[in-house]
Amino acid sequence: MKKSFLCSGLAFGLLWSSASVFGADATTPANASTVAPASAAGSATGPGRGRGTSGPPATQEDLAEMAKLKDLPAYAAGLGDGDYSVGPQYSPAVEEKRRDDVPHGKIVNFVMDSTDSKIFPGNPAFTRKVAVYIPSQYVPGTPAPLIVSCDQYGLSTNTGVFQNTLDNMIADKRLPVIVAVMIASGGTERSMEYDTVSGKYAEFVESEVLPRVEKETGVTVTKDPDARMAFGGSSGGIAAFSMAWFHPELYHRVVSYSGTFVNLQHSDEVPHGGWEYHENLIAKSPVKPLRIWLEAGENDNGAQTASSAFRNWVVANKHMAEALKAKGYHYQFVFAKGAGHTDSRTNQQTIAQALEFVWKGYPVAP
Repeated sequence: MKKSFLCSGLAFGLLWSSASVFGADATTPANASTVAPASAAGSATGPGRGRGTSGPPATQEDLAEMAKLKDLPAYAAGLGDGDYSVGPQYSPAVEEKRRDDVPHGKIVNFVMDSTDSKIFPGNPAFTRKVAVYIPSQYVPGTPAPLIVSCDQYGLSTNTGVFQNTLDNMIADKRLPVIVAVMIASGGTERSMEYDTVSGKYAEFVESEVLPRVEKETGVTVTKDPDARMAFGGSSGGIAAFSMAWFHPELYHRVVSYSGTFVNLQHSDEVPHGGWEYHENLIAKSPVKPLRIWLEAGENDNGAQTASSAFRNWVVANKHMAEALKAKGYHYQFVFAKGAGHTDSRTNQQTIAQALEFVWKGYPVAP
């Protein structure tokens, strides 16, 4: 293990991962297991493994289905459940700009060795970076609301300045005093870790990462699932959803950019991998107490691939929205015109609105 060290607020400028980060597979492990495992709906086997958009070209029906998304109403702050669109012109939200009139949080960084992990030991072994944003307003000993970011999503100026957004929105009483734990993937097993349809990653975070976070930072993380959000893009997006889906006793809130709800990791239980969420699992399961925000770009992965190949990210996220709506979930789906996979322009423009939507109903201290 490497010693913790502090960084200034600028370090959080590393949090928004760029789209290129999500184009390759990698793993993420850590340290001990206390959560009772959810039964995994899928395991990393078969030809569904790995990233890719292979398959026949999109049919006329696919293209017509995706074309209708351009006609969705414009997305804006304060909207309720539903389907919306943004673009094709984009500009960073004002919340992303550093302000001198608000308190600025700090980031604590530490490293975890996969050899210490009982859940993701790595093959081969690797190290995993963890960055923890702690707002200036946090009172030690107080259970803090939590954001868990897969892939350290947001910790990069290519896709936004998440720390500035949190500093500003917390100071403006638009969000509670939230601690954000940004966990890197590592090794060669990222897709196995994130795309597998199971609760295993949530169990890893709960039993191995969060205890280290509390030890390294002195922060107390809340156990209240209503005060916890999972967050990610691409494979990190489906990982965030799986965290809440399989463990609603741990997470109630989800934000996903270009979520990989497609067939990358499948098994006999989920033959179509992540596609099973909108094809079967959501419709056939009791409604869970989740609040979900989804985004996909017009030029997202597999946008020219037939949906019959289960590798079209645009259709997959559209079908996720339809499945959530049919079951009565609180959700928003945003279609980004002219945008690509985890497009930085979309992230920079929409993250503040996404956060406000998913945290709606949670009390903010006066």
